[in-house]
Amino acid sequence: MTDALEALRREFATVRTGKASPALLDTVRVEAYGSKMPLNQVASIQTPDGSLLVVQPFDKSLLGEIEKGIQMADLGLNPSNDGTLIRIPIPPLTEERRKEFVKVLHKMAEDARVSVRHARKGARDEVQQALKDHEIGEDDGHRQLDEIDKVTHEFTDKIDELLKRKEHEVMAI
Repeated sequence: MTDALEALRREFATVRTGKASPALLDTVRVEAYGSKMPLNQVASIQTPDGSLLVVQPFDKSLLGEIEKGIQMADLGLNPSNDGTLIRIPIPPLTEERRKEFVKVLHKMAEDARVSVRHARKGARDEVQQALKDHEIGEDDGHRQLDEIDKVTHEFTDKIDELLKRKEHEVMAI
């Protein structure tokens, strides 16, 4: 369940909020040295101000591939290559685009909830098997099942709270 929550945090970091963040480029893969590599392994990414990302490759020969990788990632960003580094202006989000991002956030949160419920099912199955095999007593088994449900509820509440905060961040102007 903790893994599902951490994965959701990482996914939320890749969603644009109108201000520049290096995490926006976490999903970008670049063709380099014969394989697809994450952008942050072939270049450094800085944010000189809230509306600009600067990507400086460790190897200048990768500039074209990095630019192509950013365009292919379909992030709605338009990189400009000046021969030594790539500047990526972050345009302000339109209301329509913000609503699209909120839908994406809701889908990510639902995927995390499904993952938490899957973990709950696994834990419940183990306890019920232990009950069936008489490895634990009835009272202990029911206490453990109640505890599993309580922990599941806590994690879904944390997911809802993360969603609420990120949704507010995306919708804020």
